[in-house]
Amino acid sequence: MSLNAVVRKPVQPVAPERTPQRKLQPVTQPAVRRKPKLAYALVALGGALAIGAAQIALSLAITQDSFTLASLSSQQRELNLKTQALQEELTGVSSPQVLAGNAAGLGMVVAGSPSYLRLSDGAVFGTGVGADWTSTVNPAGVGAVSNSLIVEPPPPPAEAEDGTATTEQPAQELPPSITDGLPSPTTH
Repeated sequence: MSLNAVVRKPVQPVAPERTPQRKLQPVTQPAVRRKPKLAYALVALGGALAIGAAQIALSLAITQDSFTLASLSSQQRELNLKTQALQEELTGVSSPQVLAGNAAGLGMVVAGSPSYLRLSDGAVFGTGVGADWTSTVNPAGVGAVSNSLIVEPPPPPAEAEDGTATTEQPAQELPPSITDGLPSPTTH
């Protein structure tokens, strides 16, 4: 006989199927509301005010810095213009034509040929004759080239009756105002 054994599993009892309970239930009595804490409200209000004050302070600081920067920029521009004007004046004053005119005004003359002095024995080499009192160079003569940078020096300040010098500022020529628009020539 052949034993074909079949293993059978025991039958387990089946549990009754449960229906899910509903989470919504009717309210019989309203829930007790908790009173909000005053401290939390004050902290939130204080934080909002602090943030607002910090933003205003930063805005004012940035605005003040921009005004300071604009003021310094305009001062720098003015100083650059003054530097340029003084440089042009210095160039005109230090030109050879002005220097020769100033030297002639002081009575200086151009020497003829140079003379040399030997220091070891004190001997003079060259003509050894001083210059005569007539200059060979006339800075304002026919050979003078006009220079737009050369300006006539201002007259010396007039002395007051009590002996002190009075300094009068010359009237500075200002550019035309542009209140009515840009200046333009009148045409017919």
